[in-house]
Amino acid sequence: MAGNENPTVRRRRLGAELRRLRLASGLTRTQVAGHLLISQPKISHLENGRRVIKPRDVRDLCGLYGVTDPQVVEALMRQAGESGRQGWWVAYGEVPYVVYIGLEMGASSLHSYEPLLVPGLLQTPAYAAALITQTIPWATPEQRAARLRLRLRRQHRAHHPARPFRVWAVLDESVLRRVVGSPDIMREQLEHLNRLGGQPHITVQVLPHYAGAHPGISGQFSILGFADAPGKGTVYLERFTGDLYLEKRSEVQHYGVMFEHLQAKAANPDSNREFIAQAAKTHARTTGAGSRQHRRTVRSRTDAKILRHPLHRGR
Repeated sequence: MAGNENPTVRRRRLGAELRRLRLASGLTRTQVAGHLLISQPKISHLENGRRVIKPRDVRDLCGLYGVTDPQVVEALMRQAGESGRQGWWVAYGEVPYVVYIGLEMGASSLHSYEPLLVPGLLQTPAYAAALITQTIPWATPEQRAARLRLRLRRQHRAHHPARPFRVWAVLDESVLRRVVGSPDIMREQLEHLNRLGGQPHITVQVLPHYAGAHPGISGQFSILGFADAPGKGTVYLERFTGDLYLEKRSEVQHYGVMFEHLQAKAANPDSNREFIAQAAKTHARTTGAGSRQHRRTVRSRTDAKILRHPLHRGR
């Protein structure tokens, strides 16, 4: 299956099986850490698929959990070896959110709230390029180009015909108003959002300013759902110096309720399309006005040069 090619998915499935074996043995994570002289967070990361699982780790854990069938142990160790392979995104160089990309590639759904920017999966190439340039000014041209290629490659996941990926994005109205790049780029981006929103597996909602205060006022968040783990998921919180991943059932449920409130406060699908279309027209008018202002400025500068020219001064 295509989904099995993702090393993150392999790690999650292997981690879930190791967790099942630990619970069956009656041991806590703290007890396992004490027996194997490793940290408790490492056990947690192994079981959540957030860390590469080495065959040696699997062998030690199986021994501790009382798994005596050599075929079972060998199969789990083989899975560990396969889960250590790198994903395709590693070829694009150092990026700060490689864990997130791995989860995104293996997810079956994505629900996100964005207060400032269009989500990466829904960005046009021009919008993405302008955003990368303006938000990472210290990056080299090569690094920016790699980031852009990676972002566009990620978008294939949202449009894969054989693996439907449910995307539901709630955007604050500020996303539509904030000019990233230029008014032309914004107009193109908003028209693109409306086209994407017309697809059956993608929903885009706008949360107007007049909706007032709401649960998402604290900032961006995304909820990743997985077909092989119904009822569970991962909440992703993007931060400037380090991202957060929440996987406790109570935390995921908390953000799920927040997202439902945002959905209820946002405009309905028909109103959304009109809202986005009107914002696109506003940027188009700004483009026109800017062009006229540019022409007036050029004429004024040209006139000033003529007035300063010696021949015009009567010499």
